[in-house]
Amino acid sequence: MVKKVWLAIFLAAAATLAAQVTAPEPTPAAQGVKPPTPVVAGIPANYDEAKVGSYTLADPLLLNNGQRVRDAKTWYAKRRPELLQMFEQLQYGHSPARPAGERFEVVDKGTPALGGKAIRKQVRIYFSREPGWPVIDVLIYLPAAAKKPVPMFLSISFGANSTAVKDPGILARTVWDVKKMSPGKNERIPAPTTPSFAPINIDALLDAGFGVATFYYGDVDPDSANGFAEGIRAHYSEDWGSVAAWAWGMSRVQDYFETDSSVDAKRVAIHGVSRLGKAVMWAGASDTRFAAVIASCSGEGGAALSHRDYGETIAHLMAPSRYPYWFTKNYAQFAGYPDKAPMDAHLLIALIAPRPLLLQTGSTDYWSDPKGEFLAAVAAGPVYQLLGKDALDTTTWPAAQQPILHDLAYSMHDGGHGIVAWDWPIYIEFLRMHLHPEM
Repeated sequence: MVKKVWLAIFLAAAATLAAQVTAPEPTPAAQGVKPPTPVVAGIPANYDEAKVGSYTLADPLLLNNGQRVRDAKTWYAKRRPELLQMFEQLQYGHSPARPAGERFEVVDKGTPALGGKAIRKQVRIYFSREPGWPVIDVLIYLPAAAKKPVPMFLSISFGANSTAVKDPGILARTVWDVKKMSPGKNERIPAPTTPSFAPINIDALLDAGFGVATFYYGDVDPDSANGFAEGIRAHYSEDWGSVAAWAWGMSRVQDYFETDSSVDAKRVAIHGVSRLGKAVMWAGASDTRFAAVIASCSGEGGAALSHRDYGETIAHLMAPSRYPYWFTKNYAQFAGYPDKAPMDAHLLIALIAPRPLLLQTGSTDYWSDPKGEFLAAVAAGPVYQLLGKDALDTTTWPAAQQPILHDLAYSMHDGGHGIVAWDWPIYIEFLRMHLHPEM
């Protein structure tokens, strides 16, 4: 009874805060009108639950030699390394270590911003002293009233920093015009003035006691098959895709956090939407320094089950006209044959355990398969339980706007792809539960 009362109070508060944020205009899908089954890259997609078919998922607690994992020691010593290696070899690729030439330049050392609510910092991360290497520009806000190192919300963004937060003090930067990229003729253009795909609700995060940081994903690797030469992957011999590169960039920001005394580097939550939701899933799995993960609508190649034939599939991702550059070349062997893949999203989720993970999605985001994300979390639950954490504790897919906020959490707004106003209070409650801000 107490839990039900608490949930009702929380959802009422969420609705109040959500009403203060401008939500996008509803699309036909967001209004509950199911779109026709699409054909993408010549490949039909299934939106009919009756046609999903049967499938079998690998047991996350069964070693490759057939022995069962019965304790945390065996998980960390044997099973987790097995799974990590499998995803490196077959899906994301091998990311390089921290570059020896990495260095940080604090170009904005701490300026009052956002009406006195925050202290703004701007940091440039270099990977080499040699010319031609990518450079990350990181935008950071700290609560002005903070007396101690603060927990951070690090969000990788589709746009320049100036489109993620409305602040005239943000340094002007350029972005890639990915629609016009071609080998040897790639140039950066001035950032647009319109907000990025998922602007950050920075006021709510600061008020809750969290610092906020963001950077443009194109600073690490351009999101184009024709942008390889301008990205970080061109400087290494490893076979790794752009998703892994973007995740690698988040780890480099974490490197900086560990040098900043105003940041509690042990309380950093990472966040990304859509393809960048895939990136934060891999960042959380491959870099255990991150304290929590929030993946928004990460779908196929992220938190949705590949073995389940619904929405986007590996074949759609790896079609030559779409996004094969996001992943290692080995991933293509499972296009059209997901049942042959030894890995799937539930094992990726297991790699994030025991750290808190929130899978946020939308009820009509059929392409990203919100039910497939839920089922992946259910299948990963035994790992969280083995490590002493709370799994979803249900196998029943919840209705929209009925969040499950455990260590392994799931939240589905009523609508389509991305973030809507209703999601931000859920994020903040999840972060409060696990990162414990002092304010």
